Amino acid sequence: MQILQFTDKGIYCPAGNFFIDPWQPVERAVITHAHSDHARYGSKHYLCHKDSVPLLLLRLGQDISIQGVEFGETIRYNGVSISLHPAGHVIGSAQVRVQQDNEVWVVSGDYKTENDGLSGQFEPVPCNTFITECTFGLPIYNWQPQNIIFNNIRQWIYNNQQAGKNSVLLGYSLGKAQRLLYHLRDTTEQIWAHGAIYITNQLLRQQGWPLPDLQRITPDTPASAYKNNLVIGPPSAADTTWMRRFNTYSLGVCSGWMQVRGHMRRRNADAGFVLSDHADWNGLLQAVKATGAEQVYTTHGFSSAFARYLTENGIPAQEVKTAYGDMDEEPAETTSPHNNEEGL
Repeated sequence: MQILQFTDKGIYCPAGNFFIDPWQPVERAVITHAHSDHARYGSKHYLCHKDSVPLLLLRLGQDISIQGVEFGETIRYNGVSISLHPAGHVIGSAQVRVQQDNEVWVVSGDYKTENDGLSGQFEPVPCNTFITECTFGLPIYNWQPQNIIFNNIRQWIYNNQQAGKNSVLLGYSLGKAQRLLYHLRDTTEQIWAHGAIYITNQLLRQQGWPLPDLQRITPDTPASAYKNNLVIGPPSAADTTWMRRFNTYSLGVCSGWMQVRGHMRRRNADAGFVLSDHADWNGLLQAVKATGAEQVYTTHGFSSAFARYLTENGIPAQEVKTAYGDMDEEPAETTSPHNNEEGL
């Protein structure tokens, strides 16, 4: 049974008359998480996990109609059952389970299988058909345990302090920034942040998330304030006037793309840390097999290669083209008039 269809507006359930992560405005949108390539402005009503509600209100505007639910809670639209399950990608991220009669489809959204301490543990959901991302769907992408990566970042910060340099790390304002702040909160006396990261951090702190208090960087912040402290900004700040305020600094980029030699050089970075909020090759394979799916659709990233590998190994799979981003985490914030990723 074809419960879900791939349309020019997104993944559509005809029987339930709803879309999952639509990339055009629709009547009813079920949202996996608050990144801008999955949650777009203009739909009449949004359904998401309760932890994504404040993030969507921040990014899409306070005037949207939105409903938040718990993991495992069942919602029914025209006889079709919907429930959300942990994806482990970023705070509030969810997979969408859709059931009609005895047929079950699961849309993964974006996910990672290592628990980062904030986003929850990815939960494989048994299904007949699994729609999976495969941003890093090649065997070369294999992540080290995050405790090793953060130990490397701490050593880098220490070395910079000894050399009298500021440590500037770039990571997306939703997801990567929270992981950095949570795991590096005791590395320096103060942590300074770009406005986009500061605003998201303050919102999540208000919701009770265990994140450190930040100092917001403004045009009036003296250069001496950053000395020996950690600075966190979004990737969009690279090669902008925002970076010029830090005098002598070392720039570190946190991204799964740092696995491939040459990406760090292209980003003009002094250090590259292979830290991703997406599953690596082994994580993708483990997730697919754990669902027991008889059919798999692959989206964004190395979708063609991953589908071919699955098919050659006994799991029927095919690639589906979508409007979701192919970047490591989150594309530039351009989908809502309420976003201000560049702002101080």
